[in-house]
Amino acid sequence: MHKALIVVVATAALGFGSHAMGQRRAASGVQYRWHDAQGLLHYSDSLSAEAMTYGYDVVNGNGLVIRHVDRQLTAKERVIAQKQAAEAAERKRLEDQRLRADQQMLAAFPNEADFIAEQQGQLASIDQQINTTRSSLRTQEKALTDLLDRAGELERAKQPVPKFLADRIAEQRNVVGTQRAMLDRLLASYVTTQLKNDAQLQRYRDMKKADQPAEDASAGSDS
Repeated sequence: MHKALIVVVATAALGFGSHAMGQRRAASGVQYRWHDAQGLLHYSDSLSAEAMTYGYDVVNGNGLVIRHVDRQLTAKERVIAQKQAAEAAERKRLEDQRLRADQQMLAAFPNEADFIAEQQGQLASIDQQINTTRSSLRTQEKALTDLLDRAGELERAKQPVPKFLADRIAEQRNVVGTQRAMLDRLLASYVTTQLKNDAQLQRYRDMKKADQPAEDASAGSDS
């Protein structure tokens, strides 16, 4: 009799516990579902470390997926993901910058003639700097030649070259070297600007061509 009573009480307690758990699930209406490393399906009322490791679904009381959460990334994967995100953000920044530049270019130059004139003005400015630098370089080279001739005359006369003259020659060589380097940079800048202008002109023509149907449609509606 006593044993039978214990069994009845235990069974009732188990039934009550199961009923209470079911009530809690029904009240929350949310469960977590995931597959483990062996592909076995699991459900739980609480979010476990295993679920976060493999990724999980949030399901409602009807078993429908409310939200999916991907698995946690490893440290290496996080580094890769951060790098990829940074690269994507940089590509977007450059693309946005290019679009703004394109819009500004179209707004500043309504027709191709004005655009070409602006480009030719840039080249003309560099060309003027080249001519000025060339003229200055010729002057500095002549000054160096004169100093070297003076030193050469002294050497031919078996006389020592004074320190002030040797120092002056060294200084003038530096001046000539600086002028030659500047001329090289300007010549390279001229070529680079030409290539950039050619690319920009093609880009300008492409954008104008793309805008042409819209402009024609607008003109047709106005008429």
